Amino acid sequence: MQVLQVQLEIRPDPSEVARARRWVRSRIAGSAIRVDEPLAETLILLVSELVTNAVVHTGSPAVLRLCLPGAAPDTGAGDGTSAEVAEAATVRLEVADTSARPPRPRCADGDETGGRGLALVDGLADRWGWSPEGAGKRIWCEVDRSSTHGTATTACETAPTTCEGGTAAYRGGATSYEDLAYEAV
Repeated sequence: MQVLQVQLEIRPDPSEVARARRWVRSRIAGSAIRVDEPLAETLILLVSELVTNAVVHTGSPAVLRLCLPGAAPDTGAGDGTSAEVAEAATVRLEVADTSARPPRPRCADGDETGGRGLALVDGLADRWGWSPEGAGKRIWCEVDRSSTHGTATTACETAPTTCEGGTAAYRGGATSYEDLAYEAV
C-alpha cells in the first residue's frame, strides 16, 4: 500500500490553526479516507489540538507532518493489497517545534478554558507521544483506521511509557468520547 507523507510549515500565529485544518482536509480528500467518515473529523480535531499547543506554548514556527494511507484500487480479490489494507491503515500526525520543553498533560478544572488538549489527544488517538528532534521536539499521534477502542483513560489517569532518549509514548482510547458530538471549524 502506498503511504502519502506531506508536511506544512506553521508560523507562530493562532490563525495558523485554521489554515492547518483546511490543509489537512484537502489532503484527506486525496487519500483512501473518505471525507464523510468519522476518522476524517477526528484527524481534524487532533491536528487542531496539536497545532494549537505548538503555537500557544512555544511561540515559534513548527512543522505539521501527515502520513496517510494512499488511495488503492480495489481488485476485489481479497488478497490484502487493496481496500482491505487501506481499511486497516494507520494515520500518523506529527508536529515538530523548536521548544525542547516536553509536553505536560494537565488536568483542567471545570471552569478553566485551557488544559484539555492533550487529554483530547489521549482520548481520540490510539497512541501518542513525543521525542526530541534537533533543538526541539516532535509530538505525534496515531489513529488506526479500523480501531475499536477498549476502556478509555485520560492523560490525567495514564502514566506514560518512557522510551529511550527522553521520549514518552501514551496509549489512548476513545470509548469515553464516542458519544461526544463535535464540529471542527
